[in-house]
Amino acid sequence: MIKGLIIACLAAIVLSLFSGLFYLVTDKGGSKKMVNALSIRVGLSVALFVLLLLAWAQGLIKPIGM
Repeated sequence: MIKGLIIACLAAIVLSLFSGLFYLVTDKGGSKKMVNALSIRVGLSVALFVLLLLAWAQGLIKPIGM
C-alpha cells in the first residue's frame, strides 16, 4: 500500500516536471502555467518527503544497506 503511494507520488512529480518543461517551450510568457506546474512539483516533493518520514517512523518502510 505505502509503496504504491510512493510510486504514484514520484510519477506525479515527474509528470509535473515534464508539464513545466512543456509550458516552458510552448508558452511565450503570456501565462503562469509553468510556475504553477513547478509549484505543484515542489509541493508534491515536500509531501513525498513527509510521507517517507512518517512511514519510516511508523515502521512501514526500513532503510536497506545502512
